[in-house]
Amino acid sequence: MPTIIKGQPTSAEVRRKLKEEGRPVVLSCSLGKDSLAAWIALEDEGIEVVPIYYWSIPGLPMVEHNVETIEGVFGVKIHQYPHPRWSRTLNNCVFQSPEHCDVIEAANMPVFGYDDMRPFILEDLGLPDDTWFCDGVRACDNPYRRASLTKHGLMKLTTRKASVVADWTKSEVMAAIERRGIGLPPDYELFGRSFDGLDMRFMKPLREKRPKDFEVVKQWYPFIEADEKRWAHYGL
Repeated sequence: MPTIIKGQPTSAEVRRKLKEEGRPVVLSCSLGKDSLAAWIALEDEGIEVVPIYYWSIPGLPMVEHNVETIEGVFGVKIHQYPHPRWSRTLNNCVFQSPEHCDVIEAANMPVFGYDDMRPFILEDLGLPDDTWFCDGVRACDNPYRRASLTKHGLMKLTTRKASVVADWTKSEVMAAIERRGIGLPPDYELFGRSFDGLDMRFMKPLREKRPKDFEVVKQWYPFIEADEKRWAHYGL
């Protein structure tokens, strides 16, 4: 059965409105199933998609391979930018050695949120200030997302954000991905979801099954294994 979001238009109506504007949209693509489904839905509507990906760790081989694979499927470049988490964790010296802390404090890196980054991304992409940023947020993912979509809507005029598959079920998402001939990225085999963090849900499988990727993580967060010891001692 279709998902109904109280008081809101369907995602098909949202996509039609975007189509009527006749302009490219930016898609925040995590490389996960929902953002891939959003990309397919926009593509099916004939909307030009400019995909962006926020990396958490520079040059992670697994991510670079995923990006290359998905670019090959869609024939479109995925533009990459640093995730706000990256500078925030570094500035807070998360899992850092004393030697790293000295360098980080001297660098005094600015911390940006998504909204702070928006004008810089649009400038880099050569797109106008009122370009829509689309995402694959779905109401049936969890109660908090449903409540947010019900309260704030699928199209937020003030922030120019649109959730273009908000009422899709998981079966609709998977059907679209299968129809487009895209396999789920290896993240799902490792973590059960797309890569999204430094905690041991992600780091333990990475250390055990993708040691080269884990070594890249350690270059940026040399004490990352301390979290695994904490988990082993205190539990999840």
